[in-house]
Amino acid sequence: MSESKVILKTPSPRTRQSLAKDLLDAGLTPGMNVIVHSSLSSLGWVCGGAVAVIQALMDVITPAGTLVMPTHSGDLSDPSMWQAPAVPADWWSIIYETMPAFDPKVTPTKGMGKIVEAFRTWQGVVRSSHPTASFAAWGKHAEEIIFDHALDNSLGESSPLARLYELNGWVLLLGVGYDRCTSFHLAEYRVDRTQQVSKGAPVLEAGVRVWKYYSDIEFDNDCFVEIGETLEQTGHVKVSTVGSAQTKLFPIRNAVDFAVNWLTIHTR
Repeated sequence: MSESKVILKTPSPRTRQSLAKDLLDAGLTPGMNVIVHSSLSSLGWVCGGAVAVIQALMDVITPAGTLVMPTHSGDLSDPSMWQAPAVPADWWSIIYETMPAFDPKVTPTKGMGKIVEAFRTWQGVVRSSHPTASFAAWGKHAEEIIFDHALDNSLGESSPLARLYELNGWVLLLGVGYDRCTSFHLAEYRVDRTQQVSKGAPVLEAGVRVWKYYSDIEFDNDCFVEIGETLEQTGHVKVSTVGSAQTKLFPIRNAVDFAVNWLTIHTR
């Protein structure tokens, strides 16, 4: 959405202070461990943009809690699998040999939004080491959540999602739908019915760039909206408004356990 359209749809400027009040009303509390999926434009016109949103989130959660965001970089992947657009096959060898290795301090996100891209470089934020499915975190449990993110099974038991599950963390959808709820992917691993695939990315090993292949599953988020809407009917989701954005806040354990049951029952 263009900025002029956002302005026209915003009754008054959203600010760090007004967003913090809305976030508190939406159910966020000091000391909460929460993963946030977000859309800046959905909030209306924000004075200070992504910076103000991050400040508001940190004001509410405080350093006693932990703020987590997915900082995925899907373009650091096997060019033979690329679509929309694909690249010519005779380019593949050049890409394998020269694509810069993932660097948590340097590698930008891909398609994650302005809030995430601002957050990943924020002072005090740490980022996990996975070349395509990294997460960034700030606060009390940041290091614990992002530590030792395994290359294989990127969103599984050795990922920040599993650490958040262990911490009884929360999921906040800030102006986005259940199709963006990465936590449901953890359930895909736990039902163990998903096809294994080989993926590749450039990484650093002992300071040397190498192209590394790893094992993962074929993700399928086509059912995530249905899972989320059904979860909502259980009463475990608090639906509110922050700025102009609809928000959905729910415990990650309830969401993942519910998704495991749903996926077990429903044949895909």
